[in-house]
Amino acid sequence: MSRPVLLINPRITSKPRFPLAVMQLATALQPRHEVQILDGNVHADLAERAAALVASQDFAAVGLSVMGGPQLVSALAVSQAIRKAAPQLPIVWGGYFPSICPEAALNGSPVDCVIRGPGEATLPALLQALEDGTSLEGIDGLSWRRDGRVVHNPDRAFSAEALQQPLDYHAVDQPQQYLSPTYLGRRTTGYQAALGCRYRCSFCGVAAMFKGKTALPAAERLDRDLHYLRSEFGADSVQFYDHNFFDREAAMLPLLEVLAHHGLPWWCYARADALAQLSDSGWSLVKRSRLRMAYIGVETPNEQLLREMRKGTHADQTLAAVEQCRRHGVTPELSFMLAPPQDPEGETERCFDFIRRIKRLHPAAEIMLHINTPLPPSMLGGRKPVSPLQLRDTQGRAVRFPDSAAGWAEPAWVAYWCHRNAPWVSERLLERIRGFTTVLGCRFPTITDIRAPRWQRQALSAGAAWRYRFQHYERPWELQMMQRLVRLWDPQLAGL
Repeated sequence: MSRPVLLINPRITSKPRFPLAVMQLATALQPRHEVQILDGNVHADLAERAAALVASQDFAAVGLSVMGGPQLVSALAVSQAIRKAAPQLPIVWGGYFPSICPEAALNGSPVDCVIRGPGEATLPALLQALEDGTSLEGIDGLSWRRDGRVVHNPDRAFSAEALQQPLDYHAVDQPQQYLSPTYLGRRTTGYQAALGCRYRCSFCGVAAMFKGKTALPAAERLDRDLHYLRSEFGADSVQFYDHNFFDREAAMLPLLEVLAHHGLPWWCYARADALAQLSDSGWSLVKRSRLRMAYIGVETPNEQLLREMRKGTHADQTLAAVEQCRRHGVTPELSFMLAPPQDPEGETERCFDFIRRIKRLHPAAEIMLHINTPLPPSMLGGRKPVSPLQLRDTQGRAVRFPDSAAGWAEPAWVAYWCHRNAPWVSERLLERIRGFTTVLGCRFPTITDIRAPRWQRQALSAGAAWRYRFQHYERPWELQMMQRLVRLWDPQLAGL
């Protein structure tokens, strides 16, 4: 057996879920390599723990799965600690951030190589080359430094081979800790059934990573895994991480049959067009499967913007999907992108009006509000930018995006990556959005909060009723005071 490999999931949340990305890599590396996994969502002292581990053991390499935003900050800190403790140990990044920002990931950081796209084939090939002392040039999907210059090898072709290998859930310490109570059940597990996404939305990192490719699992695999999660860990509900669970109906029906057989309440990502076009028999099966909530990227009711971002859906499909969800007992969780570079104030108000229309149609619909933060042109891989306009800040200056991991880890750009702010959003508009968010969240308290008693949610709703009715969102100080007492979950931070 070759030398062991350390895989790290940097911290991103205080509510641990199975670190599926590094678990999938561990499956790909075994049995040739023994694998140890460190999860920053479990270990608050991740950097210190990782440094001590690499100083005491002879690893072949250390790999980190990295998303932009707060996980990037954690990944940099861990990588710097590892470099100091083991200067010669190869550090490899994979995941969304290095897949769409390979130059930035390597620029001025302690990272030696980055893997673009899924790493189940690329990482074993890289480890073999490092062990043999051979060139890295022939490894598809790899970016690396040679003589101080970044080299990008050709992309690796999409493969569904990872769907054939069962995950080793015992590769992580105490796997029971990754199942916790949620709105869905007492022991909710995270799970990913499919790979990729067939759509090419120009704002989306998933589209940039998978380039329109997707693969669904065999129904037998889903059945086997759900049976294992129930019998081994007592899972009573499932949160699917598939980028769009509902694909073409004919391909989905066998999977829905499996879910109906197991009867576990579940949550997933979905598209408005897929739900709006689902047949009556398909919806009947969805209801029997106990789907409780579907997260739908609405983005905007503006048809021109939807075309520019290549979303492929329409506002009327959103309304149709919401109506279908209402009829069949499903809560739609609708995500909006506010304040786009084109007319940020006007488009935000149009989104507010559309949200109010949705609430009249299905009052229980959950609303997620984000700032529209397009991917920089350098990340689009030749795709058309979201906006044909030059992005400019509130002072009219051209927006300059970071060119290094450290730059993207600065607070302003972490907020950008997390869709919390953008250079073209004025403080006045930001306050307007915050006010609307507060009023909306109090008038319609989230059903995902399993702690707050019913009377507290009712008090918040009653207190916000007049503001919501008269669209008076400015300075909702009394609601903010009530929120401090009730401390209702913010579903964008602490929900599913």
